[in-house]
Amino acid sequence: MVLNFALNYGGRAEITTAVQSIVADATAGNLTAEDVDDDLISSRLMTAPLGEYADPEVVIRTSGEKRLSNFLLWQIAYSEFIFMGPHWPEFTPALLAEAVYEYQHRKRRFGGLTNK
Repeated sequence: MVLNFALNYGGRAEITTAVQSIVADATAGNLTAEDVDDDLISSRLMTAPLGEYADPEVVIRTSGEKRLSNFLLWQIAYSEFIFMGPHWPEFTPALLAEAVYEYQHRKRRFGGLTNK
């Protein structure tokens, strides 16, 4: 299991920095427009060193809020979301177990539709 904490982090700023890096390489002649794809963009994000763990499978949002709050905007495209009422300081191991149980009983489709 990998648990990440993002402090003083903003998803838009992260994407902006990644795009600036790609544009700089393109301006230097190291990239063409055809080189730009999901993998290249992902490789320029802060989570790139996490490799296969860069895109979270599940995001647990505490405090009862039902919004992303500028968090990992690129990486969470296919993540499952679990919204829970308690604020982070009150988050207990039992609540984590509850969230993991809920996640384990979901059918992940990664954006696809199920056949009926």
